[in-house]
Amino acid sequence: MAAKHLNIALVGNPNSGKSSLFNALTGLNQKVGNFPGVTVDKKTGYSQLDDTTTANIIDLPGTYSLYPRRADEWVAYKVLMHADAEIKPDVILLIADASNLKRNLLFCSQIIDLKYPVVIALTMMDIARKKGYEIDINELERELGVPVIPINPRKNKGISQVKKALLQTAKQKYLAPKFDFIANKELASFAVDGVKKLVPHLSDYAAVHYLINHENFPLDDLTQKAIEHVEVTNGFNPVKTQADEIVQRYTRIRQIMQQSVVEPDPLQKKLFTEQLDNILLHRVWGYTILLAVLFLLFQSIFWLAQYPMEFIDWSFTKLNSALSDVLPQAWWSDLLTNGVLAGLSGILVFVPQIMILFGLITILEDTGYMARISFLSDRVMRKVGLNGKSVMPMISGFACAVPAIMSARNIENRKERLLTIMVTPLMSCSARLPVYTILIALAIPNRYYFGFLSQQGLVMMGLYLLGFVMALIVSYVMKWMIKLQEKSFFILELPVYRAPRWKNVGITMVEKAKIFVTDAGRVIIVISLLLWFLSSYGPTRRMNAIDTKYAQLEQQVSTPNAKAAIEKEYKTEKLQNSFAGIAGRAIEPVIAPLGFDWKIGIALITSFAAREVFVGTMATLYSVDESDDVTLKQKMQNATRTDGSKVYTLPTALSLMVFYVLAMQCMSTLAITKRETRSWKWPAIQFTYMTGLAYLMSFIVYHIF
Repeated sequence: MAAKHLNIALVGNPNSGKSSLFNALTGLNQKVGNFPGVTVDKKTGYSQLDDTTTANIIDLPGTYSLYPRRADEWVAYKVLMHADAEIKPDVILLIADASNLKRNLLFCSQIIDLKYPVVIALTMMDIARKKGYEIDINELERELGVPVIPINPRKNKGISQVKKALLQTAKQKYLAPKFDFIANKELASFAVDGVKKLVPHLSDYAAVHYLINHENFPLDDLTQKAIEHVEVTNGFNPVKTQADEIVQRYTRIRQIMQQSVVEPDPLQKKLFTEQLDNILLHRVWGYTILLAVLFLLFQSIFWLAQYPMEFIDWSFTKLNSALSDVLPQAWWSDLLTNGVLAGLSGILVFVPQIMILFGLITILEDTGYMARISFLSDRVMRKVGLNGKSVMPMISGFACAVPAIMSARNIENRKERLLTIMVTPLMSCSARLPVYTILIALAIPNRYYFGFLSQQGLVMMGLYLLGFVMALIVSYVMKWMIKLQEKSFFILELPVYRAPRWKNVGITMVEKAKIFVTDAGRVIIVISLLLWFLSSYGPTRRMNAIDTKYAQLEQQVSTPNAKAAIEKEYKTEKLQNSFAGIAGRAIEPVIAPLGFDWKIGIALITSFAAREVFVGTMATLYSVDESDDVTLKQKMQNATRTDGSKVYTLPTALSLMVFYVLAMQCMSTLAITKRETRSWKWPAIQFTYMTGLAYLMSFIVYHIF
C-alpha cells in the first residue's frame, strides 16, 4: 500500500496545552525555524499516524480569535485563510481548554465556519473537573458537528484516538458540517455574494474575512479592486460586522454550554491554584519568594555542577599530559594537545552548568511560575517604559539573547517592544556562564555563610542582578529618547500550577547541551585552532632569533630545574612575539586602565564571535605558554605580569566580570536585532552604548577595588 503524507496545522488559544500535544505527537522529531519572510518561530515535527501514513505537524502561534493583532497571530491567520503559499494544511487539529471552554469555543466556531476538516482535542479535562465542570463529549460533538477527543498529553492519554480521528477526517469519513455555526451570510448578505463570485470556493465566513482583510492576501490587483468595489457599493462596515459576529457567536456558545456542560456552583471553594496565588502574588511575600527562587537557581548551578565540572577538567588534564608523553615532538602533536584538546575542554567543562540552568528554567515554565514572574514584574517594568510581557524575553535572555529578542514580538506596543529588544542583551546569557564560573573560581573564596550560603553563588547572583538592574536603568533613559506614542495594555492569562514534566525537563537539558556543544563548540574549536596558529607562529626573523637565543642558553645549563626554567621563558617569549602576542600588545594600552593584560585583550577580541570563546582562548593561550599537567584554573592562577605580580587579582577578576556582564560581544545578537528592527541603526546604538557602558563600569570597579 502506498505511503501517504498529511499536513496538519495545530492551532489553539495560548496556554491551552498546544505545546504539550505537539511534543506528545512528534517526540524528538522536531525542528524550529522561521515562517518565510517573518521572524516568528515555526515549529514543525513528524508523527506516524498509522503504518502507511505520516503527518507533518505545523505548530501555529497561539491566537484567541481570527482577528489578528500581533505578527505571530497574522502568521496563523494567513495559514488558516489559505493565504500562505508555503503551508497548505489538509486537516486542522484544534486545541480547546476544557477549563475555559466558553472562551475557547469562540475560536473553534470560527475555524468550523471556514469549512475546514477539523478535529478538536479537548485538554485540561482534569482541571475542568476540579473547577466543577462536567462536559458531555457526545453532546458537544453533535452541537459542533466535528470530532471532539478528550486528551491529556502529559500522560499520553487520548493521543491514539486523536491520530485515528485525524486519519478518518483526512479520508473524509468526517465531513465539515453543512450548517454554519451562526448565520454568517446575514452579517453582510450582498457583499458576501459579491466576494464569492470573485473568489470561488470560499465559505460565507471566509468571504466576510476577505471583505475585512483582502489587502493582506495574495490576490491580483484586479481582484483587489473588485473586492474594494463590492465593499463600497454595499456600504460594508468591518467594525460593525465584527461586533455583530462576536455577539452572535457568544449567544450560540451559551446555548451549547447549557446543552452539553454542567457548570459549577459559583460559590464553591477556591481552587488550589487560586489559594497558592494569594501567597505567590502577594504584594510583599510574592517578591520575597521570587528573590528566594532566583537565589536558589544560581546557588544550584554551583552546588550541582561542581563535581562533574571538576571531573571533566581533571580528565582533560590527564589526557593532555598522557598524550604529550606518548606523542613525538612535532607541530601536529602540538596542534592536537594545545589546539584541539584545549578547545574541547573549554567547551565540555561547562556542559553540566548549561544543562542545570536550562533544566531549572524549564521547571519554572512547566510549573506555571514563570508567568507569575511576568505578573509580579509589571509594576516595576512600567516605570522604566516596559510592561510585564517584557519580562519573558528578558528571562529568556538568561538562556540566549537571540530567541529572547525574537520572542519580544508578543509585545503589541511598538515602543515597549523596541525597548525590550535594546536591553535584553544585558541579561546574562548562558554564553557568559563559563566566563563567570572560571573568574569566580579564581578570585572568590569558596566560603559558606550559615553553612549553606555559598559566597561564590552570591557573587554569581550579583552578576545576574547587575545585568537586570542596568537593563532597567538603560530602558528608563531610552524611553525618553524613543519618540513613539502608543497605548499599552498588559493582558496575561495565568496558567494553573502543575507538576513539572520530568521527561520534558530531561529532553530540554539534553537538547540545550547538544546545541551548546555543536553551535558554540564549532565556533570555539575553529577559533582555538586559529589561535593556536597565531600564538605558535610569528614573524620569521623574530622567531628565528628567539630559537637561536634559547638553543644557546640550553647548552649552557645542565640541571633539569634550570632547563625547565629556560623552557618556560622560551615559551613565554615565543608567545609574546607571536602574531597573537603582537596583536594583544597593540591593544594593551587601551585595556590596561581596566586591569587587563594583552592575553585578556586577545580573549576580548575573539569573544566577539561568541562570549564563551573566552575560556577556549585562555585554554589555548596558556596551553601554548605552560606545561600540560595542570588545569586551566591553575594555569590562570599562576599567570603573572612582566613585573612578577599576579594577573588575576580580585580587582582584575571583578573588572573583567563586569565587562562581560555589560559588553555587547555577540555577532548573532546584533544580526537578530537588525532583522527584528529592519534597520542597522538599532544594532549600532546597541553595540555603542553597551561597549561604552562596559568600559566605564569596569574602569570604576577596577579602581574602587
